[in-house]
Amino acid sequence: MMKFWKSMLRNPGGLIGLTLLLIAVSVAVFGPWVFPNSPWRMAQRPFLPPFTNPMVTLGTDALGRDIFAGLIYGARVSLLVGLVSTTVALTIGVPVGAIAGYFGGRVDDLMMRLTEFFQTIPSFALAIVLVAILQPSIYSIVGAIAIVSWPPVARLVRGEVLSLRTREYVQAAVVTGQSNSWIIWREILPNTISPIIVLASLMVANAILLESSLSFLGLGDPNLMSWGYMVGAGRTVIRQAWWITVFPGIAILLSVLAMNLIGEGLNDALNPRLAKDSR
Repeated sequence: MMKFWKSMLRNPGGLIGLTLLLIAVSVAVFGPWVFPNSPWRMAQRPFLPPFTNPMVTLGTDALGRDIFAGLIYGARVSLLVGLVSTTVALTIGVPVGAIAGYFGGRVDDLMMRLTEFFQTIPSFALAIVLVAILQPSIYSIVGAIAIVSWPPVARLVRGEVLSLRTREYVQAAVVTGQSNSWIIWREILPNTISPIIVLASLMVANAILLESSLSFLGLGDPNLMSWGYMVGAGRTVIRQAWWITVFPGIAILLSVLAMNLIGEGLNDALNPRLAKDSR
């Protein structure tokens, strides 16, 4: 564990990503204490430019709402959607890939055809359809993102299991009469953790982008302030009030960048030999 953290902290990109993520998490957790009032509340006159009033540092939008307060509450929504939807996608994809890779044959064919069916549909288009059918809410957004995100997990886990099921320790477990479920969960899956963790970090970034895109189109939860909603609300007045879209856009950029840098850092820390060969 110490070697992992030393390798992670030695990686400049990984260190920057961890720093940005720590800032985002701190803002999401402690920000509402600084701004206890609702982000939907009118704070000043509409279209107040940034850095002109110390009480409303980043200015206001078309309805006089505080942009800074919106960014803080939006961080909570984006991180929550990213983490929860990724967890749900892993919960679906890991068992599907493990069962397909371990048993092979018809089971593998059936599960991979199901996986390919979801992959043939553009993920963003499918997410839009699902959220529109289920009505926009935080639950439908998380569910839609999880549904479009699990196929890559299943394919990754299947490939790892296919390469591990012929190893000596797995064959020894089979010979000693261990059950298939015990072999999968105790012998094989623990050795697939590294690539799954790396993929999960990139999935969180993709989930944040998907949630922002859905909110931008008006399919976000109407009761929650999000960065995508703020960008969408300000796009019609971008020439008059650029700050309404620029600041939440920067927040989305930094969050996605942080998760991608963390993914690269994790890849270097967990697979140092592969990282060295790729360079």
